[in-house]
Amino acid sequence: MQARIIFLLCIIFVISPYASPPLALAIGLAFGLLFAHPYAGETKSFSKTLLQVCVVGLGFGMNLEDVLRAGRSGFIYTAIGIAATMMAGIALGRLFKIESTSALLISVGTAICGGSAIAAVGPVAGAKDEEMSVSLGTVFILNSVALLVFPLIGAAAGLSGSQFGLWAALAIHDTSSVVGAAAKYGMGALAVGTTVKLARALWIVPLTLATAAIKRREAKMQWPWFILFFFLAAVINTYLPAGREIYPLLTSLARTGLTLTLFLIGSGISKATLRKVGVRPLLLGVILWITVGVISLLLIRYDVIGL
Repeated sequence: MQARIIFLLCIIFVISPYASPPLALAIGLAFGLLFAHPYAGETKSFSKTLLQVCVVGLGFGMNLEDVLRAGRSGFIYTAIGIAATMMAGIALGRLFKIESTSALLISVGTAICGGSAIAAVGPVAGAKDEEMSVSLGTVFILNSVALLVFPLIGAAAGLSGSQFGLWAALAIHDTSSVVGAAAKYGMGALAVGTTVKLARALWIVPLTLATAAIKRREAKMQWPWFILFFFLAAVINTYLPAGREIYPLLTSLARTGLTLTLFLIGSGISKATLRKVGVRPLLLGVILWITVGVISLLLIRYDVIGL
């Protein structure tokens, strides 16, 4: 009963104007580590749906021309980054003597979009429940850290809004934390970060099909339809001025929903999750994540890549 009351009080706070995305995630992590989650199964399913709805809502604050420009450039950087990350992750997995499937899933989660990519590739790769849990746990832990530290590093490095958005989209795992970190940094970062991240998420489809072909399995996956609706929302915002009074409200609600999503994701990380991960998979995830983050930051900071 106590955990339920505290959980509901936390929800009331994180949807208030006083909460920010990083703070909501931190509160969620604290709750998950201190209490037995009273609604673990329900929040896991709900947070995924809520995230997709919120991403679509953010589209009502985007200009289509800016979205397409960021998407085209980001697609190229994403393709190169995914290939390099996958090769490095699999090589490090062999070095650390981690099971090949776990190494593959951690690499996929780092290269594309965290838990969503792992959930799509895992079944066709023949991953066991324990391998899925370890991979998801590793990515979620690092994803949570990224949301908290990336805005601080971006400010210290003097990144502009568009530079930070590109960096977040290329180096943070899950869409939720990319959008959360970018929203904290500003509207320019949010526009670029959301668009490039969604372009990155599209790679789930070819990578899942490629894994199925290699493993000789049938690929059963959910297509990321919410990305299409995000672009449709940007079209409406750009070319239908009649609704300009309601678009800011939809965007504001989406940001609030995103903050709630981050709390729910954080609350799902428990002591049991940390114990399951173990040292070697976490070490693989950390090294891979830091490598991607540092290299992409340097390339963006010194204008080697940009939008």
